[in-house]
Amino acid sequence: MTNTTPGFTAGSVLAAEWLKLRTLRSTFWTLTAAVAFVGLAALLAWYSANVWDDLTPQRRERFALSPLADLTSWAVSLCMAVLGVLAATSEHRTGTIRATYAAVPRRGMVLAAKAAVVGAVALAAGQVTVFGTFLASSAIIGDRPITGQNLVLADQAAHLLVVGLSVAVFALLGLALGVLLRSTAGAIVIVVLLWHIVPLLVANLPAPWDARIGSFMLAGLPEQVAEGTGTPSVYGDLLAPPAALAVLLAYAAVPLAAAAITAGRRDA
Repeated sequence: MTNTTPGFTAGSVLAAEWLKLRTLRSTFWTLTAAVAFVGLAALLAWYSANVWDDLTPQRRERFALSPLADLTSWAVSLCMAVLGVLAATSEHRTGTIRATYAAVPRRGMVLAAKAAVVGAVALAAGQVTVFGTFLASSAIIGDRPITGQNLVLADQAAHLLVVGLSVAVFALLGLALGVLLRSTAGAIVIVVLLWHIVPLLVANLPAPWDARIGSFMLAGLPEQVAEGTGTPSVYGDLLAPPAALAVLLAYAAVPLAAAAITAGRRDA
C-alpha cells in the first residue's frame, strides 16, 4: 500500500478509525438503541396478532399494520445518522483531530477511512435490524392475513436489502454534516429535518408536487429502487429504479465530497 507518512499506510489509518469508532461510548448506545427497535417491533407484532385473533371477520377487513421492517429502518436510520455525526464531531470537540491530521496529513484519506468504517457498521446494523424485524414479525404473525403485511421473504428480499442500504446512507450523511458543521447539535438538527420534518412538509404539498418532490425524499427511495412492494407509500414513486438508486447514493456521495473539499481547506 501507499504510505501516507512514515509508518502509516491506508490500512493502518482504517484500523485507527475503527479503533476510534468502537471505543466511543456513543457507538455502543446508538447500536443498542438500534437493536432495541427490533424488540419493540416484535412486541408490536405480538400485540397486533393478539388483537387480530379477537376481532370479528368484519373488523379484520379494516385492520391494518404498517410494514414493521420499514418502521424499524426509519428509527434505526436516525440512530445511525447520529452515530455518523458523533464520529466526526467528537474529535473536533476534544481537539484530537489535530493529532490525527498531524499523523496523517492527507485529510481526504482520513475522511475516506471514517466513511468506510461508519458506512460498514451502519450497513451491518441496517441489514441485521431490517431482516431481524422481518423474520421476527413473520414468526409472530404467521399466516394471519393482516393488511399491510407481506411476509414472504422472496417477495420482500430486494426491498429489505435496499432499506438496509438506506440506513448506511443516513450514517454517511450524518458523518458528512458533522465534518462540514463541526457542531453535533447543528448536524443532528439538519439530519432530523431531512429524516422527518421535510418529508412531512412535502407530503402536505398540493398535488402533483407532493409526489414529484416526495419521490426524491431519502426515505422514499428504497421502495422505488426495489420497484415497489405493493404497499401504499406516503412518498412519490415517479423514479425508475436506476434513477432512484443514483439519487439514494448521491445523498451520501455529494455531502461527503463537499466535506472532503472543506476539510482540506480549513484549519483543524
